[in-house]
Amino acid sequence: MTMTTPNRDDKPFRILGIQQIAIGGPDKARLKALWVDMLGLTVKSNFVSERENVDEDVCELGAGPTAVEVDLMQPLDPEKKPAVHATPLNHVGLWVDDLAAAMVWLTAQGVRFAPGGIRKGAAGHDICFIHPKGSEEFPLGGEGVLIELVQAPPEVVSAVAQAAHAAP
Repeated sequence: MTMTTPNRDDKPFRILGIQQIAIGGPDKARLKALWVDMLGLTVKSNFVSERENVDEDVCELGAGPTAVEVDLMQPLDPEKKPAVHATPLNHVGLWVDDLAAAMVWLTAQGVRFAPGGIRKGAAGHDICFIHPKGSEEFPLGGEGVLIELVQAPPEVVSAVAQAAHAAP
């Protein structure tokens, strides 16, 4: 696939902000000691998935619809894939106003997505992942960073729109 430089105004979606960062380690208790006990984040929920090989505490930084989720993850089995602890900054999640349109458009521009397509994520939102590495067919990837695109719920889209109109 050849890469083209599209006109930024032609995109059928907008990235609205950071939805989450995901931090992996061999022992979630050590991550919580810093992020929850020392830095004061609040644990909102826990997500366990055999398929994703993860035991994850979903924490929150800030409040309201634009709060940032901080996921503290450890593998269920350190010998299995995905190895959520192998890269300490596991992935960055970005709110997007139209996930399906973003995936179609980005694929057409040569962006490589990880297997699995659009699916429900740990927080209940539709998600998909931009692969950390490009390929011959799809040359654009995260340059070593896994990027999660997250369908923004209406309250996030509205909060971002209100903030944009209120800005001087």
